[in-house]
Amino acid sequence: MTSRAQSASTAELSGEQTPGQVPYRPGETYPNGASPGHSHPAGLDELHDTARRIANNVERVLVGKPEVVRIALVTLLAEGHLLVEDVPGVGKTSLAKALARSIDCTVSRIQFTPDLLPSDVTGVSIYNRQRADFEFRPGPVFANIVVGDEINRASPKTQSALLECMEERQVTVDTTTYHLDEPFMVIATQNPIEMEGTYALPEAQRDRFTARVSIGYPDPQAELAMVDEHAGQNPLSSLEPVADAATVHRLIEAVRGMHIAPEVRQYAVELVSATRQVPELRLGASPRATLQLVRAARAQAALSGREYVVPDDLHAVAVPVLAHRLVLTTEAHAARRSAVDVVRGVLHRVPVPHGNGLGHR
Repeated sequence: MTSRAQSASTAELSGEQTPGQVPYRPGETYPNGASPGHSHPAGLDELHDTARRIANNVERVLVGKPEVVRIALVTLLAEGHLLVEDVPGVGKTSLAKALARSIDCTVSRIQFTPDLLPSDVTGVSIYNRQRADFEFRPGPVFANIVVGDEINRASPKTQSALLECMEERQVTVDTTTYHLDEPFMVIATQNPIEMEGTYALPEAQRDRFTARVSIGYPDPQAELAMVDEHAGQNPLSSLEPVADAATVHRLIEAVRGMHIAPEVRQYAVELVSATRQVPELRLGASPRATLQLVRAARAQAALSGREYVVPDDLHAVAVPVLAHRLVLTTEAHAARRSAVDVVRGVLHRVPVPHGNGLGHR
């Protein structure tokens, strides 16, 4: 990788602005210098307007974390699911609730506990005496946005109830398959440091989450602003929807049509394949990770105001999309290496494609 590409990828991973990737912030221009509504298709204009309103809404609750909000929006537009993993009290559930309330659609919340059963998630067939037949009563998973709080407190048996619906957008109960409405998104939270009474998510479950984010502690200025604004009342109580399910579905369709050149697709495959050859890993990223990486890069490109995907878009989403899927060796743990370190190393080692034709159809 060239020095320019190295500096660009490092800046993107840290959330800084680079020439090829402009963080999505209200009031800023597109990468080519145009403003919303100038020389951009109507689909991108609507996407930017809607994404800006959702971001502003969420940031009323989650103060000082624009990069976390960006990944949440990328995941939503990529038809994915988001895992929010961090210590208690930093706003994991608030992020999930704020994003859900910003969209006028069906929302449900599941508080995962050790005694929760799979049928409490998917639904159950109950015998109706009047009809002398069984009728299906849908569970909380039948919603556009499902907020799963402390998902690792439930047993693996209950966690597995989400596998089918997250991958196939459907639920099978008593040999009958029920399709879920679109859009469909699971936003789950978990606490990585509290081990008593928790069950680590198995690899198959983690692999179904498009991205994982850690919120982290706010800086002093953001925390002071949070105290000033949130001490009197909970901002979630006054949060109003700024988009609806039909609009989000339309934006998702627009993201699906984003152009990605063969060289960029090949680059995505090479990045994921490189994780399977790293000696520090017992398990590299799966082919599903490649698909999710490309989908997330399309959404990132759309939020950056482009109709096509460039390598910088892959860099911007690589860590949140790939890191949680990797399983380190015991030696890597002992050496205090992390999955994030491995992904960043792969980004520096794999050559970046160059050429003026990357963005052309």
